[in-house]
Amino acid sequence: MPRDRHAGAAATGSRRVDPSEWEADVVLRDGSVAHIRPIRPDDADRVRAFHSGQSEESIYLRFFAPIRELSDRDVHRFTHVDNVDRVALVVTVRGAIIGIGRWDRIDGGPSAEVAFNISDSYQGKGIGSVLLEHLAAISQELGVERFTAEVLPQNRRMLNVFKEAGYAVHHRFEDGVVMVNFDIRPTEQSTAVRLAREHRAEAVSMHGLLRPASIAVVGASRRPASIGHRFLANLLGGGYAGPVYAVNNEALEVLGLPAYARVGEIPDPVDLAVVAVPADSVLGIVDECAAKGVRYLLVASGGFAESGDDGTERQEQLRRRARQNGMRVVGPNSFGLINTDPEVRLNASLAPRMPRAGGLGLFSQSGALGIAVLDLADRRGLGVSGFASAGNRADVSGNDLLQYWIDDDNTAAVGLYLESIGNPRKFSRIARALSQRKPVIAVSSGVSAYGAPPGHRIRTTRMPAGAFRAMLRQAGVIRVENVHQLFDVAQLLIHQPLPAGQRVAVVGNSDALGALTAQAALSWDLEIAHGPVSLPADATADRFSEALRAAFADPEVDSVLTCFIPPLETVDEEVVAAVRDASRSSDKTCVATFLGMSGVHEGLETDTIGDAYRRIVPVYAMPEDAVRALAAATRYSEWRARDRGDPVDPVDIDRAAGAKLVEEVLADAPDGRSLSGAETSRLLAAYGIRVWESRLVDSADEAVAAADALGYPVILKTTSPVLRHQPGVSGVRADLAGPEAVRTALQSIRARLGAIAQGSFLVQRMAPPGVSCVLASVEDPLFGPVVSFSLAGPPTELLGDIAHRIPPLTDVDVQDLLNGVRAAPMLNGHRGAMPVHRAALADVVGRLSCLADDLPDVDSVQLNPVNAWTGGVDVLDAEISVHPALIRKDSDKRIMT
Repeated sequence: MPRDRHAGAAATGSRRVDPSEWEADVVLRDGSVAHIRPIRPDDADRVRAFHSGQSEESIYLRFFAPIRELSDRDVHRFTHVDNVDRVALVVTVRGAIIGIGRWDRIDGGPSAEVAFNISDSYQGKGIGSVLLEHLAAISQELGVERFTAEVLPQNRRMLNVFKEAGYAVHHRFEDGVVMVNFDIRPTEQSTAVRLAREHRAEAVSMHGLLRPASIAVVGASRRPASIGHRFLANLLGGGYAGPVYAVNNEALEVLGLPAYARVGEIPDPVDLAVVAVPADSVLGIVDECAAKGVRYLLVASGGFAESGDDGTERQEQLRRRARQNGMRVVGPNSFGLINTDPEVRLNASLAPRMPRAGGLGLFSQSGALGIAVLDLADRRGLGVSGFASAGNRADVSGNDLLQYWIDDDNTAAVGLYLESIGNPRKFSRIARALSQRKPVIAVSSGVSAYGAPPGHRIRTTRMPAGAFRAMLRQAGVIRVENVHQLFDVAQLLIHQPLPAGQRVAVVGNSDALGALTAQAALSWDLEIAHGPVSLPADATADRFSEALRAAFADPEVDSVLTCFIPPLETVDEEVVAAVRDASRSSDKTCVATFLGMSGVHEGLETDTIGDAYRRIVPVYAMPEDAVRALAAATRYSEWRARDRGDPVDPVDIDRAAGAKLVEEVLADAPDGRSLSGAETSRLLAAYGIRVWESRLVDSADEAVAAADALGYPVILKTTSPVLRHQPGVSGVRADLAGPEAVRTALQSIRARLGAIAQGSFLVQRMAPPGVSCVLASVEDPLFGPVVSFSLAGPPTELLGDIAHRIPPLTDVDVQDLLNGVRAAPMLNGHRGAMPVHRAALADVVGRLSCLADDLPDVDSVQLNPVNAWTGGVDVLDAEISVHPALIRKDSDKRIMT
């Protein structure tokens, strides 16, 4: 039998647990939305209704008996839990319970018996898997490490839930029942399963949104200038393949369609509702759509969080009501959605005409910017596969669209105009998965409160802009400065093969233009392997063709940059044909500069492999634009070709000991505090990082005694905060080889520096000569854990030469982190110095990244200095602080954020 509440609390390290934090909205396997929360005493009637709706078979499989009606005692036991030794969650849609999951601790120990009951009408939607994920995550908070279950052999669905979760599940058959047990600590396989399920569910959800079976425009006015009228006109004008319904309570018809007064009066099912009514009417429309069974809402209306506190509350009500009723929401304040697939032809947007079909998926938060982005794509001749404007981002975000584009065959590249990222950690993870298949190009100045959508709770970041840039690089995202550069890069990546390397040929008809192109290429770290070849301005197309063929044929060339100044106002069509034909005969990357032209032109089409993947030579108005785009494509190609590496998994890590120490500190100081030296050493030792011993002394005699105990030679340094990080101020004496040297050094520092050196000193054994480094981690409110590396002293303190990475890290990420600072050559033996032991340094970085990833309550860690030398790495000093962390936005369970 489970033990009492107080015993359970003791077992969990007295850690405070707030069950309200277990509430979440989740996307189910079919793309719909459900709400998950702890069970409550007032759920009694809902539990009875749920049970009465179950089939006799389901009841028997759950209770091993034909219990047609639950007794009052059973209902009370089910709905009254202590959330310590007994935990129960319910999944709801429209307020009704559709699934129940629970565990009961066994004999007060680290094992619990788990059980599930899923509504017959919601079987196959992955509810059992979601409940298992959330119950397992809760168990980690409460000290439960293992689940057991008793399952009837014929209950194949429940057995499959356990089997397919990615845990190492053990079975045994006993007395006609299958006894199941498994450890629930996340494993590489269970994490992969969870992320795959999340991806599938969110992709399916967006697939339905961008391919709705039917659409109703609510607020379809007869006034041409109104938003509702424009949405309806654009849907009809774009040739949408499904039925369209107009909802207007003051008209009988709109644009030739019969008008319905209410959504509920539409005789057929409605998949997507476009809502274009005044803000104070939107919530009523949401309720109507919920009653009708609408799956998706596109809210174009303004007057929400961007309009003040009342609007913010209205937006929260919109989000809550939609999710409670299983609906996804785009907006409010959304410019709309576009899908150019000929089988769909969805223009549910304010764009006056459907963009041409092509391979670029576009996402923009701002509607106004969305108009500019689509217009520029059209002028470039660049086709679009789909477009989404998130508006205030009450629900659907860029992360959802990224999940969809991973598998969308019509999308060859993705362009993002990011004003903010609500969940950078999840964005990084999804963007990395997408970048491994398709290029992702992002316009973003960084992450700050200024770009956050209205009404969003702002979590200010503690990290510099360099951390955001590092996150994008780590994920393989191509970062550009503006929309023009986005299309410069996109037109190359969609219509040309990826560059095989950095070697470039330059061929043109102008010495000055060729030199400018070559100089630009060198500035972007490309290598000029052929040319620049500069033909006379009056050279014929045949001579141009000959020079181009030679460049493409050169085995030392990976890409060809051709630049042409037309002698007249228009480009010579024969030269265009020469570029096209030379590129057609090669699988190497080709870009062209025709002064005054830019975009994708059919005259430069070399192959046709479907509209989204036509091979065309992209044209740029200036050589700098062409080179910048080629350099971005080359870096992306190199990133994509690289080995991703293996996840960092150091040996001899005692995660339980580390977690226990942090819990003990927070039990003593609920608001957090800095760790003592002994606590710091204990926590780092749990992760295999040993801090060199140092002793605090106040007098020369104490200093000598400490040096005698530690062993000579020693280093003596003042603890004065004024001097601690002041380069050039001598508060340190090194290589003290005996008692007299120690005594003289202390007296010398005090005599020279006066009052500022009258406090305590540290005595530590002298480290071998090496490179002094700084390793740090910070638990950031937006990014989660961020690990940083730099060289100690001026490179860190004055120049900001610091590299950042987001855990979890692979061994390749660790090496990239070490190479990410400009001072990295110091590690490799600069100017004849001995190189450091990089493997040992990488090991410490990997251990620190695991600590940061495992323990979100560890607010900051600084290992400074870390002495890296030929024989190894010595951590000479460390500081750690802990603080109760916000819930990480990308946790070990599926949650809509």
